[in-house]
Amino acid sequence: MEYRRLGSAGLKVSALSYGAWVSFGTQLGVPEAVSCMQAAWDAGVNFFDNAEAYGGGRAEEIAGEALRQLGWRRGSYVVSTKIFFGIHDGPNEKDTLNRKKLREGIDGALRRFGLDYIDLVFCHRPDPETPIEETVWSMHQMVESGKALYWGTSEWSADEIREAWGIAEKHHLHKPQMEQPEYNLFSRRKVEEEFARLYAGIGLGLTTFSPLASGLLTGKYNDGIPADSRLALPGYEWLLEGVNQERIQAVRRLAVIAADLGATSAQLALAWILKNPNVSSVMTGASRASQVTENMRAIEIVPMLTPDVMAAIDEATRAASDLAGPRLP
Repeated sequence: MEYRRLGSAGLKVSALSYGAWVSFGTQLGVPEAVSCMQAAWDAGVNFFDNAEAYGGGRAEEIAGEALRQLGWRRGSYVVSTKIFFGIHDGPNEKDTLNRKKLREGIDGALRRFGLDYIDLVFCHRPDPETPIEETVWSMHQMVESGKALYWGTSEWSADEIREAWGIAEKHHLHKPQMEQPEYNLFSRRKVEEEFARLYAGIGLGLTTFSPLASGLLTGKYNDGIPADSRLALPGYEWLLEGVNQERIQAVRRLAVIAADLGATSAQLALAWILKNPNVSSVMTGASRASQVTENMRAIEIVPMLTPDVMAAIDEATRAASDLAGPRLP
C-alpha cells in the first residue's frame, strides 16, 4: 500500500481506503463489516470513511462496534465522518451547517462510534442559508476542542472552499484541509478543472468517492441491473441516471484495455484515479471481503499505466464523461 499526505497536512492516509456508503446498515451488519474492514486492513488500508447520514446513523454504530471487535490501536487508523444531512427532522437538525448542528453532529458521531475523537470531519454539503464564516468558526472550535483533528468539505464548489479558506486565513483559524468529491472516468471536470487552482494554492487534499461510478465501471450493468446490486436497492433509483448506452459502450472498450494488462475493469478504473497526484485517497466500497481484496489489487496496476495506456483509457471513455466536447487548450 502507498500512503499519501492529506494535501499539505502531515497526516498520511492509504491511497486506497474503505467507505461505508450504501453498504453499512443497508447491506452489511457488524459481522460482515468486520470481515470487509479486516480485508482492507490486511491490504494496508488505514483510512475508513463514514457519515452521520449513512443508514441514519447506523453505519457509524456498525463501524464503531467493528473497530472494538477488531481491537486495532487507535493511533493506527484514520476515521472520518460527515455532517449536514442529519438523522432527525428538526429545523436545526437537518440540511444545515449552523453552529448548533455542527456541535450536535460531532457529539452524536462520537457517541455512535464510541471514540474520543474523529480524525477527519467533512461538511457534507454547502449550506447557502448559514454564513460560511459561522461554519468556519464552528469547525475551528471543533478542532480546537480535540473532537476532530482536521476538517474539510464534500461536494463544495471551488469558490466556496476558497472563501472558507480565506476566512480562516484572515482570523488565524484551522483551515479546510480536504474535499471529498465524486471522481471517476465519467465524472472528471470538478477535480481536473474546477479545483485545479486549489491544490498548490491552498494545499487542498482529495478523498474521492464513487471511483467505479456506483459499479457501472465494473461492467456489471452492461446487460441490465442485477437484483443484488446497489442500483436495485430501494431509495437508490436516482443512481440509474448515470447508466446509458454511451457509457456502457465505454465500459466495454475499457474492459479490452484492462484485459490486455491482466486486470479487471474495476482495478483499471481505480488505478487510473491513483495516477492523479492530487488525490490523497480513493474511497472504495464493497459488500464482500473478496470484493475488497480484488479492489486493493489496483495498486499493482498503477505502474502499468504508461502514457500510451493512459491515452487509450482517455480515448475510450472521454466521450461518455463530463469532459465530452472540445478539449481545452
